[in-house]
Amino acid sequence: MGLPALEFSDCYLDSPHFRERLKSHELELEKTNKFIKELIKDGKALIQALKNLSTAKRKFAESLNEFKFQCIGDAETDDEICIAKSLQEFAGVLQNLEDERTRMIENANDVLILPLERFRKEQIGAAKEAKKKYDKETEKYCGVLEKHLSLSAKKKEAHLHEADNQVDHVRQHFYEVSLEYVFKVQEVQERKMFEFVEPLLAFLQGLFTYYHHGYELAKDFNHFKTDLTISIQNTRNRFESTRSEVESLMKKMKENPDEHKSISLNSMQGYLFVQEKRSFVSTWVKYYCIYHREPKRMTLLLFDQKSGGKIGDEDSFTLKSCTRRKSDSIEKRFCFDIEATDRPGVITMQALSEEDRRLWMEAMDGREPVYTLNRDSQNEAMAQLDVIGFNVMKKFIYAIETRGIDEQGLYRLVGVSSRVQKLLGLAMDPKTCADVELDGTEWEIKTITSAIKHYLRVLPGPLMTYQFQRSFIKAAKLDNPETRVSEIHSIVHRLPEKNRQMLELLMKHLAKVASHHQQNLMTVANLGVVFGPTLLRPQEETVAAIMDIKFQNIVVEILIENHERIFQDVPACGGGQGNSQLNLPRRRSADNKTPSCSERPLTLFHTPTISDQDKEKRNSVVVNSSTEVQTVNCNSTHNWTRLNSLPTGCQDDPQLPKQSRPTSLQNPKLRSSSSTSPASLSPTSPRSPSWPMFSAPSSPQLASSTSSESPSISTPPRKARALYACKAEHDSELSFIAGTVFENVHSSREPGWLEGTLDGKRGLIPENYVEFF
Repeated sequence: MGLPALEFSDCYLDSPHFRERLKSHELELEKTNKFIKELIKDGKALIQALKNLSTAKRKFAESLNEFKFQCIGDAETDDEICIAKSLQEFAGVLQNLEDERTRMIENANDVLILPLERFRKEQIGAAKEAKKKYDKETEKYCGVLEKHLSLSAKKKEAHLHEADNQVDHVRQHFYEVSLEYVFKVQEVQERKMFEFVEPLLAFLQGLFTYYHHGYELAKDFNHFKTDLTISIQNTRNRFESTRSEVESLMKKMKENPDEHKSISLNSMQGYLFVQEKRSFVSTWVKYYCIYHREPKRMTLLLFDQKSGGKIGDEDSFTLKSCTRRKSDSIEKRFCFDIEATDRPGVITMQALSEEDRRLWMEAMDGREPVYTLNRDSQNEAMAQLDVIGFNVMKKFIYAIETRGIDEQGLYRLVGVSSRVQKLLGLAMDPKTCADVELDGTEWEIKTITSAIKHYLRVLPGPLMTYQFQRSFIKAAKLDNPETRVSEIHSIVHRLPEKNRQMLELLMKHLAKVASHHQQNLMTVANLGVVFGPTLLRPQEETVAAIMDIKFQNIVVEILIENHERIFQDVPACGGGQGNSQLNLPRRRSADNKTPSCSERPLTLFHTPTISDQDKEKRNSVVVNSSTEVQTVNCNSTHNWTRLNSLPTGCQDDPQLPKQSRPTSLQNPKLRSSSSTSPASLSPTSPRSPSWPMFSAPSSPQLASSTSSESPSISTPPRKARALYACKAEHDSELSFIAGTVFENVHSSREPGWLEGTLDGKRGLIPENYVEFF
């Protein structure tokens, strides 16, 4: 179980349980800080003490092996599991290198010591400073509040009003400091996943360079290193999107704190001062009180925020009645009396403010006018899953696929808000929808894509429904990739009919977009980042929900990659592997096999190619619907599928060959007799357009079983350098990272592929991933 998420709304309650959760984060930061200090010390010893190199390396490895990452949330992605296991992998490498007794480590200070010191000083140091400020403001606020509550009600109204304003100012400042501190603590916890591991990875790469005796070990480590590099980049990308969401939530709560406070219809909780009479002297004791409406049960927890979070004894009773205390009957302000059924006498309590007293009395059905919280509910847009909605989506999709499917940054680039609103308003209006022309240049592609996203956002509920949101997330957290697909397959077919139809329409379109990722740079992973939070938005915006965005993205990726199976095939009874597996946690033991790129759901969507003979069959299709065109010419590089009444007119031919990998790549012995058509390859990263070095190329596709053999072009053997990273999908291919040098490189019989030698192994290399020198 990882660290609990810290909700911003708890900063206003400042409950004992919130303090306990915050303390667990502080302990984890302190633990990380101590470990980094020890790691830096060991690293310096490793550089300076060449004679004790073996001992220092073993201790360094032991330190890595003992440390375990704690992630926020109840489950981890495959990338986070890979990163979490990285320290143990590093420890094993160092223990093996110790036997080689190497003598030199160069540049270790720059690649290891300085980044760790920078992270410790800039990130953990900033968190410590924020804690000091938070503790100081806590003490100040409690002191001012107690002094304020001690004022006599007989004071002049002006004096009391001035005192109220002063307390409100101090309280607001305390809340802001609390929000900033919680944000900083969670930010550092997330940052350490990549800013801490990356220096270690760079340090190990340096060791492989200078240790000749570790050459064989370095070759064995290359596979995991490639996976880890991709995992770090994926984790970094998810962190950036998650951080922006959390920061946005924090800013919303700063601007409108009253609208984001956690106010429940079934309970009320907060601090109250209870009058206790002892030996004819009345004292006021501070309690954290929790009241539940249904059993009318009040629980009092003795707790002092200034005492370091020490929780005292707990007391509870059943409420009988609640009455407001008149100001002229007691010296204290904001007081009310309650009676209990299971104890005699009247209990006098003091709230923190007039508004606080009103809320307490409202919750306990006190003898006061019942106030209702005035929350302005925003009017939902007119977007519905009706005939108009489907027609608008089909019209938008058709325009994108015919005009701009190859535009770079498709769906990432945002249109002008006013233009998006105008387009959507015209298209959704039955009076003007027929006049909207998307064929010309009046409407930019980014405006149309933004209109699609805006339509999905303003639906009364998310397309994949609040009801099944948690089920989809749990399915994405399962260990086995096939089980994830089966569970999601089952859940999709439990969606309402219109939701499933719209989801199928969207997923088919996104699959086509992903098939053009070489041109538009929008891979399956990128589309998941764009549409995950929209299709699976949670009912309540919390930090814990934001932490699940990465799993929302994975669900969308699975839907895109497996859209034909999910939407065309009815799932077997019982729903895949059964709902019993939804509660299985993702494993994190040291025995787990490191997830490979092919096992992760973040894989490249392969684009099938079409032979000339099939192209002729698909270029002329007759459509009977009145809303569709009679003939449509389809580009052969697109895998067109039927979109209900979408006027593309491109329908699947059952005789078209299924997408498959060339036989020659599955069996090297058959390479000489295989015949394939070249698949377009691009050095652009299928994973992230900003990071092409972490790419996983698609292999050449088999165009037709009857295509003629492509003659190979003989080229003299040369040296080549890798421009990008590549993860092998078959034994006949080579895995490598950017900068790898290949020997004896020349053309192969597979179009778009070269043959080369790496570390004595002969294999295939994507042609567009290397440069000759």
